Formats: sequence, C-alpha cells, structure tokens
Amino acid sequence: MDGGDRKTGQIMRDEINAAMKAAMKSQSKRRLSTLRLVQAAIKDRDIAARTDGRDAGIPDSEILDVLAKMIKQRQDSARMYEEGGRAELAEAEREEIGIIQEFLPRQLSDDEVKKAVADAVAALGATSLKDMGKVMAELKSRHAGQMDFGKAGPVVKGLLGG
Repeated sequence: MDGGDRKTGQIMRDEINAAMKAAMKSQSKRRLSTLRLVQAAIKDRDIAARTDGRDAGIPDSEILDVLAKMIKQRQDSARMYEEGGRAELAEAEREEIGIIQEFLPRQLSDDEVKKAVADAVAALGATSLKDMGKVMAELKSRHAGQMDFGKAGPVVKGLLGG
C-alpha cells in the first residue's frame, strides 16, 4: 500500500467502498455484511480519533491495524468454533478472514519475517531482551499489515537471546 503516508485513509476507504458496491450488485450477502463490518470498525476508530483531536480521520496505516485486529478476532473465533464442533461457523469466520485479507498487503513468509526481524535488530543495534519493545515498534512501522506480530515476537525473542 502506498497510501500509508496520506493524512486520511482515503485510498483504502475508496477500495472498500468499491468492493461494497460490487458486493451489492452481485448480491453477495456474506461479502456485503463483512465489508459493512469493516466500514463500521473504521468509523468507530475515526470517532475515537476525533475525540483525540484528529479531525481528518485515521490514516491507511491505522486502517491496516483495524483490519489486522478483525482478522485476529475471526481466527480466534474460528478456532473456538472448531474446538466446539461447529465446523460451519468456523468456515463462515474463515470466509470473512479471506474477504478482509483482500485489503491487506501481501503477507510476509516465515523466511521474510525472520529476515525483517534480523534487519530491524541490526539497524537498531539491539542486543538484549530489553530492546524487544524497540524492535517490535520498528517492525510495526516498517511492516504494518504485512506480518503477524504475535508470530514475530518469538522470532525477536529468539534473536535477542530470550
């Protein structure tokens, strides 16, 4: 995504609106309801930003955070549904994950995550677990929406001797 530096997340909002219109035309109910949930989550974050004095709304980088959080919630729900023997509900959650992921940049592979972590550690001169927060912050600024930071954490810990 090259719109992350814009003041508002207009590029991503436009993409989501276009996808929503297409879902309405094709009468894709699951897709339409998922995209409406995405828009509502973005609007909630916009409202919170306004209370913090940011009238322009949230930028694309924060929209990526919203989408990543929505995916994580659905992954957790799918896992719980599977454990509870509710395969049809787990599948519905996975369908929503697929729809939301369309708006995220390509996800880094495990090898790419390891390289990104090694690069961040080297760039910051991190040497111990005390530096883990700085490394994670650096990864989040460089790779927003491209990696699962829950999985990146153990890689950072391993490199820093944890």
